[in-house]
Amino acid sequence: MSDDWNARVDAVWADAGLSDLERIAAIDALAAERDDDDPRALYERAGARDSAGLEEDAEPLYRAALRSPLAPDVRTQAVIQLASTLRNLGRVDEALALLEAEYDRTEGTALHDAVAAFLALALVSAGDADRAAAVALQALAPHLPRYTRSVTGYAREIAERRA
Repeated sequence: MSDDWNARVDAVWADAGLSDLERIAAIDALAAERDDDDPRALYERAGARDSAGLEEDAEPLYRAALRSPLAPDVRTQAVIQLASTLRNLGRVDEALALLEAEYDRTEGTALHDAVAAFLALALVSAGDADRAAAVALQALAPHLPRYTRSVTGYAREIAERRA
């Protein structure tokens, strides 16, 4: 994928003046420069629809993108966004399954905390607020200037209480 294509995609996303439909059209025009089954183009098309609140249109595009290799960070973003879409569509169990697998897979990566945030949201939607708090606190703890060990311990205590 060319740096120019990526830069043009980034520019579309950065343009706050575009309406949702204009953004979809712009992303679709860029995606049309790629093969129909190009996973990155499918991912961008899904994201444009998802961002516009068209989750039912986004879901099959995310799934198609995830069937092919994506760069690791883009793959994680696609999983997060698909899971968020599924949660918004009321399919919380499916969202949880995706996020729990991605949470384990991304440990130690730059996007692990983002996965944790969406996993916590899905857990709240599933009625498991204690586990959601534990996941969120475990993600937050390393970023605290003080109390990292205490918050990590309390988060584990909450998680163990639920196990």
